[in-house]
Order: sequence, then C-alpha cells, then structure tokens
Amino acid sequence: MLQGQASMGNLMKSLTLALILSGTSVFLVLSPRLSERGPSGEADPSPGAAIRAVLARQQAAWNRGDAREFMKGYWDSPELTFAGSSGMTRGWQPVLARYQKNYPDQKAMGLLEFSELEVRPLGEEAALVLGRWHLRRASDELGGVFTLVFLRFPEGWRIIHDHTSLDAKTP
Repeated sequence: MLQGQASMGNLMKSLTLALILSGTSVFLVLSPRLSERGPSGEADPSPGAAIRAVLARQQAAWNRGDAREFMKGYWDSPELTFAGSSGMTRGWQPVLARYQKNYPDQKAMGLLEFSELEVRPLGEEAALVLGRWHLRRASDELGGVFTLVFLRFPEGWRIIHDHTSLDAKTP
C-alpha cells in the first residue's frame, strides 16, 4: 500500500507539472512578445500607430506655441541631425535653438498640420516617415515635405534625423 501511495504521489506530481508547463506554453504563445510591451506592461501599439502619436503630440505642442514640448519627439542627443534649406544642424539643443530663432512666438509658429504620412518600418526598431507639412500664419502660408528617421528607445519612438524642405511654391 505504501508503495502504491508513492506511485500515486509521483503520478500526481507529474500531472501537476505537465499542467503547469502546458499552461505556461499556451500563455507564452498567446501573449504579446516582450519587445512589444511598454513600460507599464501594456502591449505597445504598432510602430506606425506609435509614430503617428508622436507626430500628433508634436503638432499639438507646436499649435500651442510650445517649441520645447514639440522637441520631445526628437532624440535628446548631440547626435540628432536636422537638414533644411539653411544646412545641417547637429544636436538636440542646437535644433531647439534653431526653432526658437526662426519661430520666436506663437504668432510666428502659426498652425502646423502634418499630412500624407507614410510610415515604413526598417526592422523592429527603426522606421522611415515621409510626409507633408503645412503652416498657416496670419501673414502667410508655408508648406513642404519631410523625411524623418525614427528609432525606438526605451522611452518610446524618437526622431533621430529630420530632413525638411520648403515647397518652391507655397500650397
């Protein structure tokens, strides 16, 4: 009888272990990948949705006249690059200074709108974004195209390179 109880105990342990392992396997297969989880543990949106959200926050910040908040969409690094009609600007602080010089107040900043956005993933951690920008001010309207390179950082997607061009003819 004692030997039968030991066998039954081992059988129960084996069955319990098998159930735990199969439950863990099902959980791992059905749950999102760890790299798709944000800091809160929630599943991150797709790269396209996350990048569009960064651009929407930038547009809202610009339209409030908040250049510093607008810059939160950029990689805070001396290696950030911005290319435009006035040449190349390197570094987060110089890019912010450029924006503040060219757009010193909300009137100069006007209302910004991004359109025709195309998000092209370049692997899991990078993306190329093409789009148009349009700026409406009381005195004039400007517009053009841009190419952005985004990288995924622990804090989220950030622009590491921005090439913005002014249309030859305003929209």
